[in-house]
Amino acid sequence: MSANTNIPSSYSNATGDIVESEEEDEEYGEQELTESIVPPPLRAEDPRHPSWEDAVHPPTRHELHDGNGQNMELSEMTVPPPARPRERRDSLERALQRTSSSKSRRRKSRGSAVGATIADGRPFAEEMTGELPTRRKSLEEQEKGSQTQAYRPSPFATELVTLSYLVFFSLLGTLARLGVEAITLYPNTPVSSRVLWANLGGSFIMGFLAEDRRLFRHEWGSPDLNAPAATHGKVKKTIPLYIGLATGFCGSFTSFSSFIRDCFLALTNDLAGSSPTSAYQSEANIHSRNGGFSFLALMAILILHPAVSLAGLNTGAQLALVLQPVTPTIPVGLTRYFLDPVVVVLGYGCWLGAVLLSIWPPGNSVHWRYRAVFPLVFAPPGCLLRYYVSKHLNAVIPSFPLGTFAVNLFGTGILGMAFDLQHASSAGASSATACAVLQGIMEGFCGCLTTVSTWVAEINGLRRRHGWIYGLTSVGVGLGLMVIIMGSMGWTVGFKPPVCS
Repeated sequence: MSANTNIPSSYSNATGDIVESEEEDEEYGEQELTESIVPPPLRAEDPRHPSWEDAVHPPTRHELHDGNGQNMELSEMTVPPPARPRERRDSLERALQRTSSSKSRRRKSRGSAVGATIADGRPFAEEMTGELPTRRKSLEEQEKGSQTQAYRPSPFATELVTLSYLVFFSLLGTLARLGVEAITLYPNTPVSSRVLWANLGGSFIMGFLAEDRRLFRHEWGSPDLNAPAATHGKVKKTIPLYIGLATGFCGSFTSFSSFIRDCFLALTNDLAGSSPTSAYQSEANIHSRNGGFSFLALMAILILHPAVSLAGLNTGAQLALVLQPVTPTIPVGLTRYFLDPVVVVLGYGCWLGAVLLSIWPPGNSVHWRYRAVFPLVFAPPGCLLRYYVSKHLNAVIPSFPLGTFAVNLFGTGILGMAFDLQHASSAGASSATACAVLQGIMEGFCGCLTTVSTWVAEINGLRRRHGWIYGLTSVGVGLGLMVIIMGSMGWTVGFKPPVCS
């Protein structure tokens, strides 16, 4: 069997050998295989059964005949010539890859224009779905910020309005406390410490304001119903109206210094009770009693005031939760454009009016100055001092509100000294004007400087251990100051009845 081996000259030149015919191979016998010698097939091909290469890649007409008409049909012994270069069409994968890369480049250029970076390789639909909520959220934040800036005044105006609310509500809180103490002085009253009811009322209002989420829901003109309670509380504490109600009214309505004063007077058996026959009159004669009974009276007041105030705080908080569906919301536009300017005029105007009434009282000078005028004159300074001290010192020790602790003790000490001067024979016991001024310092300045509502709110908000430490330390140190200041005079020279009582 012979085979036609048409080897191109390039291959023969590269190897340097010439392929001989089959007869010459038989003469020289079996020769070893080289790169240029291909052994013949073991058997002849059956034309009825084409080879695997012909079945998979059937030759075309152009492959069978070249340009000169030469038969180029490939067989197992035929070496093909070098393929002629022709244009190649891009595969489907390459076309899809080029299309996706062009889309990625367009998305990158579009993302750089808006300041967003889109990761490579993400599908276009997924990128757009992730991009649209981000843009929508940014637009909502911009709209919310514009609304907030529209209602938020300048820092100077905010500070002025806040101080005006504090002045105005400190006057109202002082009047409310004096009024409650007056109407609870009736025959056979069960509690001799009349400031208890003022502490209860102020703590109740404080609990309601602290838990409420509807009155100040707009939060500087940007309502956010999905905001957590902590965020709402933080923003609410920056609103001037809330500061005026919580710090101004509730803080001035309650009095820590009066509470400690009554504790000391109960210990020394000097706490006057109500008259058994006349309303709005106190008993002048106090019967002596055993020291053990005085200790029981001290413990009764020490337990009663914090317990009742804490109960009022939690009751107010529960009431706020119950009334939440029906509690109205104060329109922020009404607050900013009507209430704030009005309170600026009312706050400082009422304070100026109290000063003028103290100089030129309309009726009995002792009665007007002692009952209300001088307490109103000294009330705003005490409230403002408490506000700024608590603002700067409460955050120093998170587990021990240092600002409230400092103002409560400072006010308690001032009240003790004013009480001594009022009951001294050379001061308040002899001059009606001096007695009224000292009464104004005790009820106005010390009453607004010290607070029970904030004190019990802080005890309730701290951890149990920190709350006990903070509460017992405040009461213990305050009572110790009263023993030193008031006891040093009461147990030596004694107290004289004041002229203006």
